[in-house]
Amino acid sequence: MKLVPLGDKVVLKQLVAEETTKSGIVLPGQAKEKPQQAEVIAVGPGGMVDGKEVVMQVKVGDKVIYSKYAGTEVKLDDEEFIIVRQNDIVAVVED
Repeated sequence: MKLVPLGDKVVLKQLVAEETTKSGIVLPGQAKEKPQQAEVIAVGPGGMVDGKEVVMQVKVGDKVIYSKYAGTEVKLDDEEFIIVRQNDIVAVVED
């Protein structure tokens, strides 16, 4: 199966959270905070959304940072994805 977002929606796959801090402390499962960093899996076509022209600024493969409480979590084929609006993405991470 494949997720195809509509309008200004973007499908993200959350990047794996580190289990140890930079100082070497191992975090138990419940203490780990979900990362706000994800990889773009699919991008909607943009176009007219709520009466405004939306141009998609992210592309598949981009690593992005998104708003903490944004999006809808979806599980498909035992994988978890987050579907967010483009304006919930706050930055693109460049290497």
